[in-house]
Amino acid sequence: MIRLRGQLICTSETEAAAVRAHVGEHLRLTRAEPGCLSFEIAATEDPMVWEVMESFRDRPAFDVHQARTRASGWFAATRGILRDFRVEEIGD
Repeated sequence: MIRLRGQLICTSETEAAAVRAHVGEHLRLTRAEPGCLSFEIAATEDPMVWEVMESFRDRPAFDVHQARTRASGWFAATRGILRDFRVEEIGD
């Protein structure tokens, strides 16, 4: 299993608005991907920071997710936002 945890950290209201505008569709598309076990992007008490937690069955499923994301409206709208993510491989 591959697990990613971390934060999206916005530095402006424009960036925060981009997250709010695109997060719903990004969640929907990602959760429908084969191999996605869980996927959450949750607001925190700080309106400029979102917690990101995701897990995928294996490395190939995670890699497919990464490729799809980079070709998405989500990535086009949020690519400049700071991502503080940690990825770990769990199990065999």
